[in-house]
Amino acid sequence: MERKDFLRTMLAFSAAGTLTSFKNFTDGLPKQGRKMPVLFTSHGSPMDIPLSKDERPFWNALFELGKGLQNNFDVKAALIVSAHWCTRGTYVNISPEQQQIYDYYGFPKEYYEVKYHAKGAPEIAHEVAKIVPSVKESTDWGLDHGAWPMLMHLFPEANIPVFQMSIDYYAKPEYHFELGRQLAALREKGVLIIGSGSLIHNLQLAGQKMSRNDMTPYGWEAEYDEWLKKTIDARNFADIVKYETSHKLGKLAAPTPDHYVPVLYSLGLTDKSDEINYFYEGTPSIPAFSERSFLIGNI
Repeated sequence: MERKDFLRTMLAFSAAGTLTSFKNFTDGLPKQGRKMPVLFTSHGSPMDIPLSKDERPFWNALFELGKGLQNNFDVKAALIVSAHWCTRGTYVNISPEQQQIYDYYGFPKEYYEVKYHAKGAPEIAHEVAKIVPSVKESTDWGLDHGAWPMLMHLFPEANIPVFQMSIDYYAKPEYHFELGRQLAALREKGVLIIGSGSLIHNLQLAGQKMSRNDMTPYGWEAEYDEWLKKTIDARNFADIVKYETSHKLGKLAAPTPDHYVPVLYSLGLTDKSDEINYFYEGTPSIPAFSERSFLIGNI
């Protein structure tokens, strides 16, 4: 199915159905001894895909984090909310074999030869879609570049089943935060939930500098990044949700919602006992961009 046709056929999301059905679903899964952490992570720039973890500190941070997760938890599956699967309504991928999607364009041949062979988690994804009438099944997607470049360092052996849930591009920020909150019971069932995006992501401004081979930041990125960190640390999630108006740079940093709203799913999953630790705070590789990434909970 063509993407435009796929989007045209989607139904509007019913929040009321989600709240009850996710509880019913998670009640049927076995509980684990420890509550699974939650991640919000940048997925990096496509330009960095061919680089090894020894060449790219961000990739190495993901690699070390993945080792800690697998050493301390029985990770049954990973659910990725990626900036690169945007729909009208919410969809879940039920494929047993995950298609690797190279959704970036104009790069050299070697960028399309990197392989990540991950299995899906249909036994979980299908049940979610079956029980929640407003979440529809899909096999038209797979793992996009908001997922597999990050996963190939987090879980390099591809031994964790993975499935994506789409972002309703047209929903309000409050919707995403609330839906994240309703997924909280999955943390006790061995499901690792990952919001994958970028807290600062302005491709137009990035392109203006990159076209001149200039990779230096504009300067405002540091101011907004500092505000984001302080606001998250203060657990002032209301201002993170209202990002378009709570800071003067909000719309500049996130002119479209796709890369920002994955953080709302992650923060919606946070409870009062959780620590928030930043596993990567390095300088991003391109301007008007952020690689700030954090762990909710403890390993």
